[in-house]
Amino acid sequence: MAITATEILFKLSIKTGSAGNSLAQSDVNESLGKYISTTQITDATLNNLFDDVSGDENAASDVEYRCIFVHNAHSTLTWQSVVCWLSAETGGGANAAIAVDGEAASAIGQSAAQADEVANESTAPTGESFSSPTTKGTGLSIGNLSAGYCRAVWVRRTAANSAALDNDSVTVRCEGDTAA
Repeated sequence: MAITATEILFKLSIKTGSAGNSLAQSDVNESLGKYISTTQITDATLNNLFDDVSGDENAASDVEYRCIFVHNAHSTLTWQSVVCWLSAETGGGANAAIAVDGEAASAIGQSAAQADEVANESTAPTGESFSSPTTKGTGLSIGNLSAGYCRAVWVRRTAANSAALDNDSVTVRCEGDTAA
């Protein structure tokens, strides 16, 4: 049977613990790399990845980073040729960009670091190249994700010193193929 949408999970990252997928991440502001957490990102929920942009952050064009993981939870099939892009972004607010982490895809319970780790939300991950692809055709390649594997994606939010905006948002989308 083919991989279904319910078997593709988006999870926060966590810097503590000794292996991936072993601890929950209770604070989205601490989703700063190293391991995949057990905490899934909730769709269409305010502040599910970034907190509100304050007036001071907006005026300063503040830049913040988050590390999330894409997880193939299918029991046997590889998710093939996975691509990631920004499928929707609210106009007039902060600007978003993404980068695929330099660490290769890994088993979700791996004990070695599964992604870069940054000191705080204002520190950029080293070596990642950010862009803002808006179509599948221009999306970033994640590669193949074997069953039970994950890959980290970094999201950068840049405040634009814009007018106040309620419900500023962006949607990160991933698609790939399946053998069955």
